[in-house]
Parts: sequence; structure tokens; C-alpha cells
Amino acid sequence: MSRVEVNFPNGFQEGMVGSTAEYLLSGITSAKPGDKIVAARINNQILPLSTRVEIHSFLDPITLDSHDGAMVYRRSLAFLLALAAWELFPDRSLRIGHSLGNGYYYTFADEKKPAAGEMEALAAKMRALIEENVPINCKYLSYSDALAEFEKNKQSDTSMLLEHRSESRIRVNQCKGFTDLYIEALVVRTGILSVFELFPYQNGFLLRFPASGRFPVIDPFEDKPGLFSVYHEYKRWGRIIGVHAVGHLNRLVAGRTIRDYIRIAETFQEKKLSAIADSIYARRESVRIVLIAGPSSSGKTTTAKRLSIELKVLGMDPIAISLDDYYRGTADTPLDEKGQPDFECLEALDVPQLNEQLLTLFSGGEVELPSFDFKNGRPREKGGGKRIRMGRRSILVIEGIHGLNDALTAQIPADKKFKVYVSALTQLNLDDHNRIPTSDNRLLRRIVRDYQFRGKDAAGTIRMWPSVQAGERKHIFPFQESADMAFNSALDYELAVLKIIAEPQLRMVKPNMSEYAETVRLLAFLENFAPIPPQYVPGQSILREFIGDSEFEY
Repeated sequence: MSRVEVNFPNGFQEGMVGSTAEYLLSGITSAKPGDKIVAARINNQILPLSTRVEIHSFLDPITLDSHDGAMVYRRSLAFLLALAAWELFPDRSLRIGHSLGNGYYYTFADEKKPAAGEMEALAAKMRALIEENVPINCKYLSYSDALAEFEKNKQSDTSMLLEHRSESRIRVNQCKGFTDLYIEALVVRTGILSVFELFPYQNGFLLRFPASGRFPVIDPFEDKPGLFSVYHEYKRWGRIIGVHAVGHLNRLVAGRTIRDYIRIAETFQEKKLSAIADSIYARRESVRIVLIAGPSSSGKTTTAKRLSIELKVLGMDPIAISLDDYYRGTADTPLDEKGQPDFECLEALDVPQLNEQLLTLFSGGEVELPSFDFKNGRPREKGGGKRIRMGRRSILVIEGIHGLNDALTAQIPADKKFKVYVSALTQLNLDDHNRIPTSDNRLLRRIVRDYQFRGKDAAGTIRMWPSVQAGERKHIFPFQESADMAFNSALDYELAVLKIIAEPQLRMVKPNMSEYAETVRLLAFLENFAPIPPQYVPGQSILREFIGDSEFEY
């Protein structure tokens, strides 16, 4: 029997060609629940443990307590729930929605609120499947067989996805007669999925799971009604307009009617900005400052520019201020736990100077705005900066990651502030059981923007993305519910545009690079989208901030 060399993090060994990753990793024992191996990184690609090793490979175990392991666990739980619902309610379609804390929001396609007995039955069915410890098989079906399987099981959104694909073999996950499209690696048996919660929420219910690194603990639920209402509104709009899954979008591209949809999506977004401007105008006697904040690549800069136009329409005089210009400089920036300058923390900004200038402006005085030299990492000398004074109709529009944190403007009374939270919350799903993470939307925006304007390759952007997300969790997300209004900057057609620019950059990341696993995942994800030419994007679209040729100056 042929042998193959397998390299582990602590050495190498030989194994038989065709051995599964699970067998090759079987000698690694679990000291605690979080050490449980749920998938394998094979030559920098995350794959199911059932994958057979045929060539010389570098093999790393992926455990529950790792970020990648937590993602595998969540996807597998979603698959288990879909299987349980398919067995219990064969005539009703279950639809995955958006994330909410450490959970996913679900509804039934008939929009009927699940009864208490149905929730208990679903949980009991999931527990029974876990106790049974049945295998989740990853396999290939012919294109015709996969299409027939999805049509038989009334998985219409999945069938539509296949309309855009032309592979002769379609990879699927199967368990007890239930078939779902393979998106990413799942666990190999249901018995691993023992930790979850189901409970009613709004008109549906939540599937909850442990946070990354917290297995097997499920933290108490923290409601976020403001964020949920934004998600829910966009989901409802998607259903009304008839585009709630990627297959619907692809049909518009194939039917050459996508430009009409782009106009509708952009107009809907414009209407939301107009509503925010109206709310600010209604408080014009007291509000003197609009604070705009949101996570990376949420489109804060273009949102600020477009909102300023809406305010001008109402007769107000917006004055733009960027928090980036208030950085203290590299030498005066606090250090993080790794001893590196922490440019994400509030203390990296000259908060006293900002508050002093705001108070001067509100009292009728004039100030010289600071300017930061990012090339040299320090503030520019005073004397040549822009000088501003507020008039009777003036209102300040300040954009930056700390805008919602009251510590930024501690000396400014609350009634003088209007806070806007911006994020890209796509309402599209791949299909009924597979969601599109909002962070993927922003990551692809960031990859494209970094390549277009900052000379950074895709590997570099992917490499720093975890630290960006850590900063968001610490400095932005805790304050999102304090916003007066939230704005969803996602455009449901944008991933099909970003695909054209992102794909060539992602293909530059090679298998011997640590970023390859994320690259393969993103490329497989983008394969589901029919491309949309960038020239279809309007000049003032938020998407132009990332792809270029915007009518705004940045």
C-alpha cells in the first residue's frame, strides 16, 4: 500500500494514502471540551475530518475553542436544525435569517409564528439526532441528481443557485436522507453538537450557541432591538421586492433587468438617508452635531457626504469634521497587549482638543481644524489648517469609529448630539439554510478598497482582518444600541460587483500562505454570484467608495 508523508505542527509521520484526516489526527487527545477536533486544516484549506489525504500534506487540527472551530460548529448546528425541521415539518420551509449576538434568527416561510409546542418538538428532535450520533456525509452528486434532490425537497432557493453553476459534480452534505449544498466544512457526526439553545424571539426563534473560545458555555442573551429592527425592515423589503436569495439576483442578471434593480436598491437607500436627515431637522433647535460611527468598510465616509447633501436640501449648513485628524501621533499613542501602538483605542485621539474646539464653535468662536500627516505619523504644524465658524444654520457632521462613545464628547450635552450607526447588513441569503455573514460583505469591500487605493494585496488585508474585528468588538459594537438611528449601507447587488475586482486578487494568494484558507472560502462563496459590471454602479453610490470613480472626493 502506498504511503504519504503528513506534516503535523509538532513533527511528521507517514500514513497510508487515502487515510482520513480524522484517522490521522486520532492520536490527539482532548483535555477539555474545547479541545475537541471538529475539522482539519489540510495544506492551509479547512476541510471536513472525513477528507482523505492523498498527497504530501501539512495537517493541523481545528478545535472547538478556535475561531475556525466555532464557525464549523455554528454551520453544523444550522444544518442539524434544518434536518430536524425537514423531518418534523415536511410541508413548511425553514429560513435562516441574520445573526443576533451568539445566535441566528429563524422564521418559517409561511411567516406563521412558531407555537410553543413546535419549538419544544424542534429542540427534542435535535436532541434525538445528537443522541443518535449519525454521520454527516460530505459527497458529490451529479448536477442532475443534485438538482432533482433539491427540487424533491422543495429547496427552491438552492435549486436557483444551481442555475448559475455548471460543474458536472455538485458537493453536498447528507444526513438521514436530507441533502444540503456544501458551503463550508461541517462536523462529521451529529453527536458533537450537544450545546445549543432554541427559544422564541419576535415572530420567529433564535438558535443560540457558545461564543468563540467559550465552549461549552452559552452566555446570557443580550437583546439588541435597534439592530434587529434594521435587519427586519430590510428582510421584509427583500421579500416584497422579490429578491431575498442569491438565485433571485442571478436571474435578474441573466434576464438583463439588473439595472432596474440597482436603481431600486439605490433609491431605497437614499430614502433611508432622507429619513435620517428629517429626524435631525426635527431636532434642529437643539442638535448641533451629528456623530457617525460604524465598523470597518461600512461606508461611513460616503454616508456622511450623502447625509450632508440631504441636510442641505432641508436648508441646513453641514460642516464636515474627520476624527482621523485628531490622532495624537505614533509617539503618543497607547500600546496594546502586544506592545504595538493601538490606533483603535479612544486614547489615540486628542479628545480634550476635540471637546475644547466643539465648545468654542458652539459659543460662536472660530477654530482651526487639526490635520494629521499619516505618512509621517504625526499631526501637521498649526497655522495652515482649515478655519471654521458655525452660523445659525450650521451643523457639524463628524465621522469616525468612536462617534457613538459618549466619552469622545463628554463635555457636550446629550441634547446637542445626534448619533447615527452605519453598518453593511445584507439581507440576502445564499439559500434558505445558508446565510451570508455581514462581516464577509465588509471584508470583500476592504479587500477591493485596499487594492484600489492603498496598494495592499488581498493576503495583507486578510491577515489584519482579525485585529480589525477585535477592535470593532471592543470600541464600536458595545455602543451601537445607543444610536438615535441606524443606517444599513449594504446594497444587495454589490457582492456581484465586488466579485469582478476581488477574484483576481484572491487568486494571488497561494496554498503555502496562511491566508489561503480564508481565500478559498471567499472564492467559493463568490462563485455563487453572476457578475455585474462596475459601470452599472451610480456615481454617488456607497459602493463607489470601494471600487473607485466616485463623484465624491475622499
